Amino acid sequence: MNQDEYFLRAAIQLAREGMTTGQGGPFGAVIVRNGEIVGQGCNRVTSTNDPTAHAEVVAIRDACQKLGTFQLEGCTLYASCEPCPMCLGAIYWARPSRIVYGAFHSDAGRAGFDDQFIYEELDKPREQRHIPMHQLLHEEADAVFTEWIAFENRIHY
Repeated sequence: MNQDEYFLRAAIQLAREGMTTGQGGPFGAVIVRNGEIVGQGCNRVTSTNDPTAHAEVVAIRDACQKLGTFQLEGCTLYASCEPCPMCLGAIYWARPSRIVYGAFHSDAGRAGFDDQFIYEELDKPREQRHIPMHQLLHEEADAVFTEWIAFENRIHY
């Protein structure tokens, strides 16, 4: 068995364990650096009442805390299923070197976890999205970015 299969099976097992123990939906993820699991998580949406507690996000939080960093360069994220748009955003912010996943997002959709509507919403103009979006106070909000540029103690990410 190769390393990718080994760690992907660990993510799949976390998905099964999280599901059967009532933590949340059937999703699991592990983050690996230098052949060692440095972060892991299963879906905990329903057990924590946190809609962001997807397996990938839980694993990213775990790995970042253990490694003492907000960047996961040099790591591989293994997910039991293709990451949803929210998780993909979190993954890109965390910057692992690569992603390996098992099931397709269409498989999750067949099981009732259909994120296709999010992809469709992202393609719509803001004013046509299902949840209304209203932009206000641009100059005041943008001023904080100007302050950030001049902020001497900023940490780039």
